[in-house]
Amino acid sequence: MKFLEKLIDKMEPDFAKGGKKEKWMPLFDGFATFLFMPKHTTKKGVHVRDAVDLKRTMNTVIMALLPCLLFGIWNTGFQHYKALGLLSEFAFIDQVLFGAMQVLPIVVVSYVVGLGVEFAFAIYKGHSIEEGFLVSGMLIPLIVPADTPLWMVAVATAFAVVFGKEVFGGTGMNILNPALVARAFLFFAYPKQLSGDKAWVNTDLPDGYTADKAGAVMNEMGQAVGQIDATAGATQLSRFNASIGVAKEQGLEAGREALNGAHSVWDAFTGVVPGSIGETSVIAILIGAALLLLTRVASWRVMLSGVAGAAIMTLIFNTAGAGVNPYMEVGVLEHLTAGGFMFGLVFMATDPVSASQTVTGKFIYGFLIGMMAIMIRVFNPAYPEGMMLAILFMNVMAPLIDHYIVQGNIKKRLARAKVQAS
Repeated sequence: MKFLEKLIDKMEPDFAKGGKKEKWMPLFDGFATFLFMPKHTTKKGVHVRDAVDLKRTMNTVIMALLPCLLFGIWNTGFQHYKALGLLSEFAFIDQVLFGAMQVLPIVVVSYVVGLGVEFAFAIYKGHSIEEGFLVSGMLIPLIVPADTPLWMVAVATAFAVVFGKEVFGGTGMNILNPALVARAFLFFAYPKQLSGDKAWVNTDLPDGYTADKAGAVMNEMGQAVGQIDATAGATQLSRFNASIGVAKEQGLEAGREALNGAHSVWDAFTGVVPGSIGETSVIAILIGAALLLLTRVASWRVMLSGVAGAAIMTLIFNTAGAGVNPYMEVGVLEHLTAGGFMFGLVFMATDPVSASQTVTGKFIYGFLIGMMAIMIRVFNPAYPEGMMLAILFMNVMAPLIDHYIVQGNIKKRLARAKVQAS
């Protein structure tokens, strides 16, 4: 590392003011400060000095996201071979390799496009590279399906950086979470490609397996009980296989329920379900949450109040919704473990830029996110997830919440001052 540091020090004069490469100073500074601590020091005034800067904070968030990324890579391959009924023929390492081939290109595209736009804006405006995209570049791949076309990821990433952050002034000025802006762009611009079973599980047959062979396997399973429909398609192979055993032991109706039934709470908690790359495993998310809380990078107030808001809204629906709406009967654990609720709450609702800044405001902000997510899930079947829209809406409302909290504190202090003066 000493050699690299000396090389950077030797090149720095060319990029400094008056140097022949002065225009590219933001690009040079970005790489130099990524590898080593910035050389900027405080000149005057009172400052709190420590070893933590924005880059190190962002790196902590990326470390917290790694369990979700690693699990997502394996789960992508697992769901692929499970959907084709080929788990017994492809081992753990095969599942990881397939998942890596699907997921890592999305991560690369996200960072290349996003940082490319960041560098372009930095050079145009003549300021240092901003570190905010270090986290957004990882979040975007984790909240999209593994089968999302790379060109869609590139377009959504560019849109998020330009319209979700740079138009507001860059890192620290954006009112919306950039990663969620990318996801919302994909959701509304390409709804057909990001909905349905094919969006969540890659069902391309591996080498040596043809559609005819997969169909023959399906028909063979169907003939085992005779009456279960054997035309569900290759994407249902694994559930069909499991339903055969249920039908043999418990009868035809139980077999049909197993074929069409949802995943269990435990499946959702562990993450062995189809979904966006990094959102499925609550266990991996909680590991990341523990790191964020221990390092005090994320607010426990937002997380706790978000869970409370979701739980209370669910219990209200459970009490009032018997026989009215089947979604109102879904339990608390199902809502908390399903979809991207926990991922959004831990990694996106706690965004220190777009979230509420006041202590009381964080409780209100998180609580309303939890309540709104459940309300959207229950009452609007067009948006079965709800977490994305809930966080984006509360991002917009966060400054208003803080305004009323601050004004309320000012009024209380003025009232106390009048009492003491009298």
